[in-house]
Amino acid sequence: MGSRPTGQGTIGFMSRRVTPALLASAVLMAGLVGCSADTHPSRSGQAPPVEPSAAATPTPQVPAGAAPKNTFAVGVRQLKLDRDGRALPTTLWYPAAGQSGGAAKRSAAAAQGRFPVVMFSHGLGGRPDDYATLLTRWAAAGFVVAAPTFPHTSRGADNNVLDVLNQPADVSYALDQVLALDGKAGDALRGRLDGERVAAAGHSAGGVTTIGLFTASRDERLDAGVVFAGTALGVGTAFAGTAAPQLFVHGELDEVVEYAAGKAAYDKVPWPKAMLSLPKGDHGRALLSDGATLRVVSDTSVEFLRWSLYGDADARKRISTDATRGDIATFDDHL
Repeated sequence: MGSRPTGQGTIGFMSRRVTPALLASAVLMAGLVGCSADTHPSRSGQAPPVEPSAAATPTPQVPAGAAPKNTFAVGVRQLKLDRDGRALPTTLWYPAAGQSGGAAKRSAAAAQGRFPVVMFSHGLGGRPDDYATLLTRWAAAGFVVAAPTFPHTSRGADNNVLDVLNQPADVSYALDQVLALDGKAGDALRGRLDGERVAAAGHSAGGVTTIGLFTASRDERLDAGVVFAGTALGVGTAFAGTAAPQLFVHGELDEVVEYAAGKAAYDKVPWPKAMLSLPKGDHGRALLSDGATLRVVSDTSVEFLRWSLYGDADARKRISTDATRGDIATFDDHL
C-alpha cells in the first residue's frame, strides 16, 4: 500500500508500529476469495444457516433502559485464555472507580454497576492495543470491552489469513470466559457484567470475524454488532437468529476492503441497521489515533451501543446527529 494523501477528517500519519497492521490486511481479500460468500459450512460440519427471511425476528430484544450519563475512569487487565491449544490472551478495558479522564489504569477497582460487554476483534497483523483510543472511550461510556489477540492473525504471528474463519469460535469462547468472571469469587469484575447485553465489534479481518458471529457461527448471546471496514467473504451473509442491530463503518477510499464489498454485506443485514460512510476515509487509520474522524466514529458508535445494549431511547435520537457532524461522514439510517 503506497502513501495516500488524506483530506479533512482523516488521519494522515501512521506510526511505524501500526503500519504493518494495515499493510498485512491487504492479503485478506486474496486469502478469502476462494471461499463462498454465502455457502461456507460451519466448522461442526452442519449445513449453513437458513436465509434471513426465515431466521430473523423483526425487532431487537434488549429491553428499554437508560445508559449511564457520567463518564468513568477506565481500568485495564489481561486474561490468559486458551481454546484447545489456541492461545487467546485477552485485554479487558472496563469502567473503573475514581476520577474519569487520563490513561487506563492497570488492574484498577471496577466502578459500581452492571455493564454490558463488547467483544472486539482486531485486524490482520494488529493487536488490541492498536485500538486503545477507541476502546477506552467505549469503556469510559459504561461498557466492558474484551479484545482477544488471535493466534495466527495478530502482529508477529504467521498471518494465516484463512484462520480468520476460526476466529468467531475464538470470540465465543473468550465471551464464555469473560462472562464467567461475573460469578467468580474474588474477581474484580464479580457482579459487574451484564451477560444479557452483549455486542461484537471488529475491524477488517476482525470485521469478517464479527459478521461471522451473526451468520455461519451465530452466537445467540449477541444483541448488536459494529463492523469497521469489514466484508462477508468466507462467512457469508445468511444472517440468522434473533434480530441484532448492526452499525457498519467504512471509508469510501478504502484501499484494502473495497467500500462496495462492505456495503454489499450491509445491504444483506435483515435487522435494524445503519452505515456510517467516510467519503475521505481509507482502511482505518482514523481508528488508531485521535482526530476529528475518530471523534465522529467513537461518538456515533457509543450512542449506538447505548441504544442497542442499554435500550436508551435518547441515545437513539443522538446517533444521526453525531454521525453527520461536519463533512466527515454520511449516514444511512435504518435503525
